Formats: sequence, C-alpha cells, structure tokens
Amino acid sequence: MATLQRKIEHRFFEKKVSPGRPVKLFIDELDLLLQKLHDTPLATRIKGKKKNYSHLIKRLKFKFKLTNTILRKTDKSKVFHLGRYEDYQKRSDEYMDKTKAYNCLGKHDPLPDLIQRTNQYLLQLRLAKWITQKQYEQLCVRPNEVELAHLYYLPKTHKPGIPLRPIISGIKYPTKKISKFLDDLLRPLFNQMAIQTTVSSGVELIKLLDKWSQIQLKEETLLGTIDVVDLYTMIPQIEGVLALRKMFEHLKLKQINGIKIEIIIRLARFVMVNNYFEYDGIYYHQIRGGAMGSPLTLTIANCYMFFFERDIVKQISNSQGLYIRYIDDIFIIINWPLRHLMKQIDRWNTFDVNIKLTARFGSNADFLDLYIENQNGQLFTTVYHKPSYEPYYLPFNSVHPLHMKKNIPFAMILRAMRYCSTLQGYLAERGKLRTALLLNKYPNKLIDQQFNRLLQRFDINEILTINNYNTYRQKVINSPIQIRPPTDHGITMFVHFTYCSNMRTFPRKFHELWRKYFNESPINDIIPVLGTKNVHNLQRRLVHTRYIK
Repeated sequence: MATLQRKIEHRFFEKKVSPGRPVKLFIDELDLLLQKLHDTPLATRIKGKKKNYSHLIKRLKFKFKLTNTILRKTDKSKVFHLGRYEDYQKRSDEYMDKTKAYNCLGKHDPLPDLIQRTNQYLLQLRLAKWITQKQYEQLCVRPNEVELAHLYYLPKTHKPGIPLRPIISGIKYPTKKISKFLDDLLRPLFNQMAIQTTVSSGVELIKLLDKWSQIQLKEETLLGTIDVVDLYTMIPQIEGVLALRKMFEHLKLKQINGIKIEIIIRLARFVMVNNYFEYDGIYYHQIRGGAMGSPLTLTIANCYMFFFERDIVKQISNSQGLYIRYIDDIFIIINWPLRHLMKQIDRWNTFDVNIKLTARFGSNADFLDLYIENQNGQLFTTVYHKPSYEPYYLPFNSVHPLHMKKNIPFAMILRAMRYCSTLQGYLAERGKLRTALLLNKYPNKLIDQQFNRLLQRFDINEILTINNYNTYRQKVINSPIQIRPPTDHGITMFVHFTYCSNMRTFPRKFHELWRKYFNESPINDIIPVLGTKNVHNLQRRLVHTRYIK
C-alpha cells in the first residue's frame, strides 16, 4: 500500500499540487476493501488433511544442496531439468574458454566503481548539454536501487548433448536504464530497416511462404535453417556499436528524438564495454559481445547481422529464393542443388571471422514454432513441437484470473488454424491440444466454448471440410492482427496485486474507488491499469539462478 501511495503522490507532485486528504482516504478505504476480501471464506473447502507444502519444499531444498543438484527451467520450453553442480561448472568453464569473452576479476566487486563511473559519465554529458536534465535524472544510478548482474545457464534439452545457454540477469544493473532507453529508440529503426528480411512470428513466415510457393515451389526445392553460433557473445563490442552508426547512415539520420547520433553511439559503447557480473562467487568482466539479458544487445546483434547478410540476401533474391531471419536463426528456401548450396554456405562462413554458420537442409525444416515440408512440390505446414515438448499449460486449478485461462485454448487453436495447411493436420493438432488441456484440468465445456469462439470470431458458420478449409484458413491468416498501441507512461499508472479466488471483484471495486476520490482531482487524466503479481509457486520457490554452495 505504501508503494501505491507514493505512486499517487508522485502524480500529484508532477502536477505541482499537494496530494492532500483524498489520497489518504483512498488508501484507507482500499486497505479495508482488501482486508474484507481476504477475510471472506472460500465457498468451497478442500476436503481431507491439508498437506504441509512448506515442509516439503524445505526438504527438497535440503536434498538439492546436499547432493549438489541444480534445478533449472529448460531453454525455450516448460520442462524442468535436474543437473549436477559439477557438470554446470565444467560446461561453464568450457564455454568461457571457447569464447574468450570473459575476464576474471577474482573476488574484487566492481559494482561501487561502476556506479560512480556511470553517474560521472552521465553528468559529463549533462554538463555538456548533450542530454537534457530530464534524461539525466531518468538515467542516473541510485546506489540503493542497483545490484550487480549474475550469470546462470539454461539447459537446451531440445539439442543433442544438452548444451547450455548463458543468461546474464541484470534487472537492477547500473546501465540497465541506459540500455532500455537506447533500445526503445533504436529497435523501431531496425525493424523499419530490416522489414524485408526479418519476421517476428510464424504467422508472418506463413504469409511469405504461401505467396512464394505459388510460383517458385518445385519437387526439388530445398529448404532449411542456418544457426548463427553464439551470436550475442561473438560480436566484437566496438564493431557492434559501429553497426549502429551504419544503420543511421543507411537511414540517413542525424538525430533521433532530438538526440544527436554521436551521443547515442557514445552511450551504446558505454553500455557494451561495461558488462560485469558475478558467477559462483567470482566476478567477471565481459570483454567480447553483449550481455544476453540486456535490451540493447539484441538490437546491436540484429544490426550487425543485417550488414553481414546483405550480400547473402542479394544472392538468394537474385536466384528467386526466400531468405528470412529471426535474430540468430535463418530460414532459406531456394531452387539450388544441395551441393551448390552447401558450397555457398562454406563461402559465407569466410565473410566474417566472428560469425560461424551451421546449416541443415533437405525437404523439411522447423523454424520458430512452425514445421515446413516440401511434399512433392506442395507446401505442407503445421505446428512444430520440440522433442522436449510436454503437454503442460497453465493448470486450470491454479490461482490466476479466469480470463487468462480462457485465452490459452483460444490462442492455441487460432495458431493451429493459421499454421496447419491441411484439414487433417488441423484436426490432429486440435486433438492434441484438447488432450493437453484436459490433462491440465480444463473443463471440456470451456474448451469447446473457446474452440467455437474462433469460428464465431471469423464468421465460420459451417462445418470445416476438405473443400472449404483452405478458404476459411486464408480468411483467418489474412485477418489483421490487433497490435496494442504503445503505452503512454505519462498518463498510465500500473497497480499490481496478488490474485486469489476472493479477488475476482477487486478490479471493478478498485476503479469505483478511484473514480470516487480522483475523478474531479488534478490527476483525473491518469489511467490506473491493474495487473496480477507473479504467484509464489513451486518454480519460484525451488528454481534459483544464483547458486549457493
């Protein structure tokens, strides 16, 4: 409640008005409302003896520590992985030795010096009038609000040998504000520049493939994927920042939102060369690449790849092929002999010593969550499930708002119709989805309602058959995807609360209280947006990215 009160008072101060009595009255009445809701007994009670889950969790934690076991949520899936501390340590050492991207600092904590240098650098920019006072206040570091990043690894159980993906968690890192500020400026520019060669979802790829295959697809057409090995880590820091300058020159920009290009380059360089983190009690400085977890790293990696791939894109386009990239994954479909294609990939691997490409080509491929196959000159697509896939969705009996649970079957069946090129494939995927939802305690009636919601939304008033499926599927694919407008943080205030079954009426009652006290106040233009906090579930209690020996 104290946090919410400070947020509301801050909005009054922004209007240069004293908060006054209404804020205290609102907080007091809201507090009473929450007490009343939490004290209301549940309509139904769980029969039988209540299990002592806290004791069970303590025993599990003790067992993990005793046996040097690490529990991790796997990369790109919802599966959990149990590993030995020794194995993680060995693979971490191998990864650091292979990439040569990290300099060990021993036990010397670099955080105090980094805080001082960050604030000093921002102050110099402010005194030189290269950033505004508002930007300086927005980006400067408050020592009591930051902490050093830490490294952890996610096991890639869907790949042979279960390699590890390094993640540098820096939610409260000193340069995180600068990184986010720059990324908000630069990512839309990259998206504009690379609109012809990148996709952000499987739906976009489906549209491109459908159009391309109508003219170019043949029985001997090859398709496949290319993976960029360790993209985030292998990009040189200075060359990565210079890729941003190339983007500005390509787009013929001299400033963005009133900020000179030179200042953006300087800030980006400061972020890239000041990545420090802790792993297993030892401190490291990243001297190559960017931190996987920093917002700016993604945009810099994308820009670097854009200029690396330009000759490749031109070569593929001249041969009437299709080239698409999603960050470090590339999809190509082209009418080349396999030997010639592999020879070209070997040649592309000589373009840049920092970029290594590994390829797999044939008559089928999986890209993002889409499976694609050339069936004798006919394009076949369906939903792709990784080998590590488990039929797990948010359990229906979990403590989450009902609208979240309803949206899961609707979103999944919508994806199935967009991705599945044949009625048989769609029905098979729908059957798998129903089984998975039933396993997660979803009522059959709710599943049917959400499946039918898809048909109603797109005015499908007849039974799907082989004859009409493609027509209706094209209607679904070509329907515009609703894109939420960017949030205006100047008039939006986020309020988070812990959801439980008794809190179903809380959003409505909260807004009634808000209108009662602030509808005629100086902050009547502020829109409160309610959201639920993450539940302190078993995953959050057992999975810790900081390993404590």
